[in-house]
Amino acid sequence: MNTITRLVVYAIISLTFATTQAQEKEVDSIKKTSVDYKIEALEEQKIKIEKEEKDFLRQEIEAINERLDTKQITVEEAEELKKEAAKKRAANIENRLSIIDNKIALLSRNEPGYLVKDNEGSYFSISFGEDDEECQAIRLGKKNKPKKYDRRTKSDLVFAFGFNNTVSEERSLDDSPYKLGGSGFLELGLAWKTRIFDNTNFWRLKYGFSFQWNKLNIKNNQYFVNDEGNVSLQEFPLDLKKAKFRTTNLVFPVHLEFGPSKKIEKENYFRYSTVNKFKMGLGGYAGLNIGSMQKLKYKEDGDRVKDKQRGEFEVNEFVYGLSGYISWGSMALYAKYDLNPLFKDQAFDQNNISVGLRFDMD
Repeated sequence: MNTITRLVVYAIISLTFATTQAQEKEVDSIKKTSVDYKIEALEEQKIKIEKEEKDFLRQEIEAINERLDTKQITVEEAEELKKEAAKKRAANIENRLSIIDNKIALLSRNEPGYLVKDNEGSYFSISFGEDDEECQAIRLGKKNKPKKYDRRTKSDLVFAFGFNNTVSEERSLDDSPYKLGGSGFLELGLAWKTRIFDNTNFWRLKYGFSFQWNKLNIKNNQYFVNDEGNVSLQEFPLDLKKAKFRTTNLVFPVHLEFGPSKKIEKENYFRYSTVNKFKMGLGGYAGLNIGSMQKLKYKEDGDRVKDKQRGEFEVNEFVYGLSGYISWGSMALYAKYDLNPLFKDQAFDQNNISVGLRFDMD
């Protein structure tokens, strides 16, 4: 399970970094729009058309000259055939260039992302924005499908990180046995957002799945001990260099998101954009714990020892909690709280709590 988790994490991290790097490029560095690129390709195609027809004419003239040399035709007949061939190729060039000029005119008067069929029967468009002026996307396809008039659902990568600790009735964060600075969380996943009502985008439902890693950096030379199912912190017999405990959860969050939107209306479609708008999401999550590990580093008889203990701590298998975020722009302040105790059986219940930043705000 840990191997599968790592593979999924690596894939999502790669996609996240690729997406982040693309979005961080300054708009001023984009020298050409999607229309410019397509028009440039069509202009190059016009040059190829002229060369292609001239090559065909040259081959036809060579064939006529061969017939003349072998006395299959007279000089007068050869000249007449050459004139006809030249006239045909000139008409071909004119007709084919006219088709290209019409495509250029079509692109020039339509918005970026308008699909135009090329000679190979495929379609190509590049547009920047979320189906509007602010989108950054590349589309390739075989069918010239028109834009969907109303797209109510969209998807995003979820990436969040920050501080992690536990709270309980017996202890506050000031009395926590875990280091505040060294304890953290990471979340990676996918989320879909659907507009709830037909004529307003103020209320949205955001849902998906995420992998959550919650890490506790244990202080005061302590470590977790499982004594016949009762998990507690105890003094380690040697000098600990590091003691960390981590849980890995697969959860399915659901948030009710709300906030203003900008409506973008075109001739054949419309979209709601929440870019650079206030957003707030309130909800929760439920899922499963898919792994736990305690990592200890210490020296014994002068030798460095790294001890990894997996799945020995009676962690609650069913995970559920509350979460929410508040955002203005592409980054949100994010918090989550596990309603389930961390362990099944312990001296006192402690619940995981996390606060950090979230980066799936479009």
